[in-house]
Amino acid sequence: MSEENSRRYARRLSQAEAELWTVATADVRPARARPKRPAPPPAAENAAPLATSGPSAVCDRPGAPKPPPRPIDIDPRTFVKIKRGRIEVDAKLDLHGLRQAEAQRSLTAFLRRCQANGARIAIIVTGKGLTRDEGGVLRRVVPMWLEAPNLRDLVVGFGEAARHHGGEGALYVRIRRADRGR
Repeated sequence: MSEENSRRYARRLSQAEAELWTVATADVRPARARPKRPAPPPAAENAAPLATSGPSAVCDRPGAPKPPPRPIDIDPRTFVKIKRGRIEVDAKLDLHGLRQAEAQRSLTAFLRRCQANGARIAIIVTGKGLTRDEGGVLRRVVPMWLEAPNLRDLVVGFGEAARHHGGEGALYVRIRRADRGR
């Protein structure tokens, strides 16, 4: 809000409002500052690596399904092919105007439909947000959602879209093929 607008809408509290505010905030105290966490000790150069196998490793149990790999960025070759139209974009989802919970549900349902329909590449439009420095909320959280464990069976990788597909305000998403054995 500009300074002019803030002056236009600013008003003084009435006597009754001021008294009510005083009563409402009488028992309010400043929050305690959180104690700082101690820094972890520096890693020794010759330290033994953590055990990733054996009885303590959860994923190495016999017969346990391995989780799909974490999504990675779209490789440059694929990006260029999409940008030039050599790889077709199969689906598009626009999240403009949705709240976070709605957007997350829509994204998950959309990706599941895309996978079921055999789509390979989708565009997710998040918008750039009001300020270019920080970007919008969806622009910041959608990449985190795409990396989440619950979407690993759907997403191979993702990356910022080309300018003509939305640029900073959109993402290309490579969709994992559906398991035929299910």
